Amino acid sequence: MKTFSNDHISIADTSDIPAIKNLLNSAYRGESSKQGWTTEADLISGNTRTDEATLQKTMQQPGSIFLKYTNEEGEIIACVNLQQHDNKIYLGMFSVSPRLQGGGIGKKILQAAEEYAIHLKCISIYMSVISVRTELINWYKRYGYVDTGERKPFTEDGISGIHLKKLEFMILEKLPGNI
Repeated sequence: MKTFSNDHISIADTSDIPAIKNLLNSAYRGESSKQGWTTEADLISGNTRTDEATLQKTMQQPGSIFLKYTNEEGEIIACVNLQQHDNKIYLGMFSVSPRLQGGGIGKKILQAAEEYAIHLKCISIYMSVISVRTELINWYKRYGYVDTGERKPFTEDGISGIHLKKLEFMILEKLPGNI
């Protein structure tokens, strides 16, 4: 699948890794992330959400792609990683530039992720969200994602910052017929 219903969205390649890294770090960590509502800076210390080596490894996994949303100048202003696992898609590393959050870009790239899942004939999309991120969880619920009841530990990985309190992941899923 090479085209999406939105002309600003395409599949990223390895040349996009530095821009994706900068976007993810600015959207989730440090002072810059506080410009948007998706920040985790109050939950996890540091300025790093991911690094180029992790993105390279993720991009090279079989069944894994990054979608990128570029503006008129070609700047990557949103991204999402999609990983096919059997007949489901895992959605992760979803971010929109903090200065542009709330303008509908997130909805558009989420729609493209769903188009991709349908293209692959997947039955659902699932994700892990930090369980205390109520506002973000509610945003996903408005787009048809539901709490599966499953929880997973969120352990520190030595890259993405030190947790300021105990954190766990909530698994959300958009079920068949809803994508």
